[in-house]
Amino acid sequence: MSSREQRDYFSILKRYERQFESDELNDYKMLAKRHKDDEDLDKLSMQRLKKLYDKYHVNRERKNFEQFFKTPQTDSEDQSS
Repeated sequence: MSSREQRDYFSILKRYERQFESDELNDYKMLAKRHKDDEDLDKLSMQRLKKLYDKYHVNRERKNFEQFFKTPQTDSEDQSS
């Protein structure tokens, strides 16, 4: 696991810190301390971090609202007459 992926996980999970249960929060804080010390997480710790990520971070589809913001198209022939 690269430190870049680890950093991304922590930056995303930081938003959900208030939603963690007490034991999850303690676990997250311990992992965050190790991350702040520039320590690479071992395989088990990384699994716990991914588990928190999977539980709290939901990737939702972005809705396409382009149809509401498109300008009406006019023919160039109508403008020249």
